[in-house]
Amino acid sequence: MLTRKILILNGHPGDRSLSKSLSTAYRDAASTQGHEVRWHDVSEMEFDMDYGVGGYGNAKPLEAPLEQFLSDLEWADHVVVATPLWWGALPAKLKGLFDRALLPGRAFDTRNTSLMGVPLPLLTGKTARVLLTSDTPSIYLRLFYGNAIKKILSRQILGFIGVKPTRFTAFASATGASAETVEKWMRKASDLGRRAA
Repeated sequence: MLTRKILILNGHPGDRSLSKSLSTAYRDAASTQGHEVRWHDVSEMEFDMDYGVGGYGNAKPLEAPLEQFLSDLEWADHVVVATPLWWGALPAKLKGLFDRALLPGRAFDTRNTSLMGVPLPLLTGKTARVLLTSDTPSIYLRLFYGNAIKKILSRQILGFIGVKPTRFTAFASATGASAETVEKWMRKASDLGRRAA
């Protein structure tokens, strides 16, 4: 079996969450299967989430957790992000991580652009999986919200820096899910981890 280099990011800012449990199940199964895994958990990372007024030429220096995350993102060939859906988007701390760490020169190249003027991505050759927890059923995300969160993550964040395709696995409705349902979800996350999918 082909082994992969996997970066796993738990994007839930709380120290205990369904997102953390799912990403941990994925991590443990992937490690047991022989994949190389590097783990990041926003609940344990200390950094200033605010990009501030600095431009690309004078961006804030990256704190150690952000530098380590970016280095591991460069190293990985598969990226797993576990996140809840909050107010139709990402938790602020996870968004802050992307705002601060995904900078030109390492994530994308503003000096070289496509024919449409879009900066060229610098982190190509990687795939992604998003483990999305939500109280909104997937059909509602699609019918009423146009899969906005999926478009943001797959096109405007991960796709923009070259990570694609991004595949999604939804776990809903999360609040009040029975123990049997949660156990089924854990098995699903473990199966994805074993397959590095």
